[in-house]
Amino acid sequence: MELNGYAITGSLFIAGAVMTWLGWVLLPVKFGAYFAPEDFGKVRARFHYWIWMYRLHLFGYLVTVMAFAALAALVAVGSARVLVWPGVTVAAAGLLVTALAHAFYYHFGAWGALETKGQSESERNAYVDALKVTTEYITCWIRFGRVFFGLGTLVLAAGLLFAGTLPLWMTLALAVLGLAPMITTMLFPDNLEYYQPIFHLQAAWLLLAGILLILG
Repeated sequence: MELNGYAITGSLFIAGAVMTWLGWVLLPVKFGAYFAPEDFGKVRARFHYWIWMYRLHLFGYLVTVMAFAALAALVAVGSARVLVWPGVTVAAAGLLVTALAHAFYYHFGAWGALETKGQSESERNAYVDALKVTTEYITCWIRFGRVFFGLGTLVLAAGLLFAGTLPLWMTLALAVLGLAPMITTMLFPDNLEYYQPIFHLQAAWLLLAGILLILG
């Protein structure tokens, strides 16, 4: 039995895009860069639903890594492979770093919802203050993840130009979406929310790439 590489790769792209995007959009409580005392009560109010939507979002990153690896295995032939594989490797590293950073928010969001139940306002404030130093470190992971993913997809786009796998406009769009998070993150390192429009556009690109790969 012969596998259809394009169909499998396209399906992984679609699954990764839908899981990552839908898990985030449907997440009932989204934290900022730092936890706020009132966040935990909101999480506790929809605890299990919040848990599962965050899991969906996190696993979406892993499926997207699989999609990029499948794409590289599919198209990295000839001279294109010296750009495709390095690009996919760095992009995958960025996705994994981002997933680990989000896992921090996932863990302490759930744990905080349970730990702060019944606590006074001053106790909740003390709990949040105790997390600030570690959270500051995790925000660096968020920045690195975005920059790594951007750099990786920029190099991948160069490889895809030689491979000719996707239409030219899709490859150029990937290059732009690689540059965008790097520029935004390095110019505005303290404004992590500026990345949100890029996140939605990246998810749309992954979805469309998956459809195009399946259609051949």
